[in-house]
Amino acid sequence: MAEKVEQMELISAENRFLTGENFYSQHLLGAHRVKQHYVFRVWAPNAQQVWLVGDFNQWDDSLPMSYRESSGIWEITTDRPQEGQLYKFKVRQADGREIFKIDPLAIRFEKRPGDAAILHTIPQKKWKDGLWQGRKKRSSSFKRPLNIYEIHASSWKHHENGEPYTFKELTAELIPYVKKMGYTHIEFMPLMEHPLGTSWGYQLIGYFALSSYYGTPEEFQQFVETCHLNNIGVFVDWVPGHFCINDDTLPYYDGTPTFEYEDPDRASNVRWGSINFDLGKPQVQSFLISSALFWIEMYHIDGIRVDAVSNMIYRDYDEGPWTPNHEGGNRNLEGYYFLQKLNAVIKLAHPTTIMIAEESSSETKITGLIETGALGFDYKWNMGWMNDVLRFFEMDPLLRRNHFNLLTFSFMYMMNENYILPLSHDEVVHGKKSLMHKMWGDRYKQFAQLRNLYTYLIGHPGKKLLFMGSEWGQFLEWKYDHGLEWVDLEDSLNQKMQYFTQTLNQLYKREKALWELEDQVETIEIIDADNTQESVLSFIRQGKTKKDFLILVFNLTPVERKDFVIGVPYPGTYQELLNTEKIEFGGTWTKNNEVCQTEAEAFKQFSYRIKTIVPALGALIIKPETINTRRQSLGRDRKEAGEFSPK
Repeated sequence: MAEKVEQMELISAENRFLTGENFYSQHLLGAHRVKQHYVFRVWAPNAQQVWLVGDFNQWDDSLPMSYRESSGIWEITTDRPQEGQLYKFKVRQADGREIFKIDPLAIRFEKRPGDAAILHTIPQKKWKDGLWQGRKKRSSSFKRPLNIYEIHASSWKHHENGEPYTFKELTAELIPYVKKMGYTHIEFMPLMEHPLGTSWGYQLIGYFALSSYYGTPEEFQQFVETCHLNNIGVFVDWVPGHFCINDDTLPYYDGTPTFEYEDPDRASNVRWGSINFDLGKPQVQSFLISSALFWIEMYHIDGIRVDAVSNMIYRDYDEGPWTPNHEGGNRNLEGYYFLQKLNAVIKLAHPTTIMIAEESSSETKITGLIETGALGFDYKWNMGWMNDVLRFFEMDPLLRRNHFNLLTFSFMYMMNENYILPLSHDEVVHGKKSLMHKMWGDRYKQFAQLRNLYTYLIGHPGKKLLFMGSEWGQFLEWKYDHGLEWVDLEDSLNQKMQYFTQTLNQLYKREKALWELEDQVETIEIIDADNTQESVLSFIRQGKTKKDFLILVFNLTPVERKDFVIGVPYPGTYQELLNTEKIEFGGTWTKNNEVCQTEAEAFKQFSYRIKTIVPALGALIIKPETINTRRQSLGRDRKEAGEFSPK
């Protein structure tokens, strides 16, 4: 009777896999220890024969697997393997060619350059992060500060012999550092198994396996738990659009298109030298969604950043030939509907998990409800903001007056999606120079502008992301195979830059006006975005209550602006909360500006104004000290009556 029930459950799991509805495919496929035996299963529907090979049989043909014709799955039950041994599948493909292939569902691999799977059972963990999980349920991420420290795990810090830190070592050093710096979340570039460090993890072979380069699955579980106990969230990059081209991994697994599209043009990813998943194939959908849920549930990660979404939703995104869809357009309908399905499944199972899209177009709605036609992501990287702002800061200040729209254009579309503002790894490699090196001028001016840029990042509506090393102004580009230039911190300017970033991050978490209404147009009111001659930008960030707001002023030239006029909504006094040119941050100012008293003179839509000094290449954050909110500006009366747009 028990055996019959097991067979019925197996058939049910197979049917769900074949129809794209098995979201726990790792329980069906891969290697599983059952009492004193191991059960191995692999999907290779067009293979002529598959053998289990490994350390336990000298990699010979002594363990042929049997074929389940109804599902295209090969299986074997054997007591010969032992925990910790290496294994692969030997596949006689449809054309008779024989090749050793990886287990696509393996949860651990040997270290590079080998790619055999390791028999490894992850013991059930008793998690201690209940308080963290409870807080996530009580409060939406849209109503909380979200400031991400982006990390490439194997190059954050190296040992003297060049070996990268494992997660056991990162638990001891990285978590206290991130907590001290005031970040709310860590985002890792892909941690899944990949054979080549040059890919940075974006060409995967093991979608269920933590890269052996980083340690054991248990060590990563402990890392995430320790993060949560220190009120730090963890995101992981994930690549469901394309995979590694290595012949002994996923490509043409059984000798025919298995995980990839049948059309060779659609299967080939010319730009990245990889292979595209067939996102319309039900078995591939089961495989990929199972992978995402596995990382969420096995490791308690708080969110997934889906890489290269544009490549998944547009047929003409790549550099190779393409054909229109059946409607005559360029949309990849299979990718579009797969991403909607992915987000729907994950949100149903884990409503608090944050789904992030790395996507660069504006033709498709990425964030928002699937029912409205959006893909269902929580956040989208604002690549346009990143490109415009960095281009602006690279300019000679004399030219900025003619290109001020690069700094302000994002105000026109900032509510179109739920955005993350990314100063990411992509901007500090391949000859683009580090963020510090991009800045105009000599070393002192570069640091001044970097502080200005980071203040603009914190002040602009949208969640925040900064790549590792940028927090102290590393001058050299990031190198994937080297640790960060920690020696920079022996320099006082780098030390002060790091302290500034820490101070700014803590201010961001503390000041609710910077995030409380972030998904509403009321979160921002422009004071002056037209002062191109002086190249000074000013705006208000508004919290829930009238008195809870901040004024942000940015001077984008190396000219100090004395008696600078700023419109304010209420009469009273205003104090300087942050001055980027203070000496402790690397500037020259030894004290803040004096408290400002309003004057009853109009400035633009405001009935009141204050005057202060705005430092050269500096930014100010000003906060009301004592104000009368019953006497508001006429412009705000008009705004509340619908006559004045906050943009």
